[in-house]
Amino acid sequence: MKIVKSKQILDIFSSKIPRKIENEEMIKDKEKIIVDYREKNSLVAAYLVKQGFEVEFKELKIGDYIVKDIVIERKTVQDFIGSMINHRLINQIEELKQYENKLLIIEGISEQELYREDNTNINANAIRGFLLSIILSHKIPVIFSKNSEDTARFINVLSKRKEKEINLNAKKKTLNRKEQLQFIIESFPGVGPKKAKKLLEKFGSIQNVILASTEDLKEILGVQAENIREIIERRY
Repeated sequence: MKIVKSKQILDIFSSKIPRKIENEEMIKDKEKIIVDYREKNSLVAAYLVKQGFEVEFKELKIGDYIVKDIVIERKTVQDFIGSMINHRLINQIEELKQYENKLLIIEGISEQELYREDNTNINANAIRGFLLSIILSHKIPVIFSKNSEDTARFINVLSKRKEKEINLNAKKKTLNRKEQLQFIIESFPGVGPKKAKKLLEKFGSIQNVILASTEDLKEILGVQAENIREIIERRY
């Protein structure tokens, strides 16, 4: 696992720069939270330092924060919508599922409306349905935080749970052969996991799905088949 070395994070919310700590025993007393190095640009880590935690940046294969035995994936509202559109969040959810204790935090609810269709071009009920799928189908709890400070406070509370520390040797989920085919078919707009599976069961391969007539596709996709056919035949 790659460990990213960085300078000590200062309390950026204080007008005074803390003096260098000479007694190393003071550092040992701090509870450690492991943070993915790509989270260095967020204010969450700085708030955690302010709250008295030791923050260690590492390259995490899964999740953004690890608090004892809990893996946390943090998304701003904008990032949540973006990763929902490009299907990146689907993979991240699948990877989180290998942990017993996992959590998705969606940050910035008070600053940006999650369901504003003029900003996302996604139907609000589609977003609600996706959230329900995360919670009910994938069994991953979702928390909505107001901002970075609120996220840090949630992590603070989680740190007080007396649980064993987590194993960091988790692996990225590798899709099997069938899942790879289904993932590609799901990338078409309006085609979810159930319809993608039905298409592959009916036609047997991605090639056959692409070559299928609009009428044959309508048996599974309904009126959406015409849109899919237009995308397949659209020139770059």
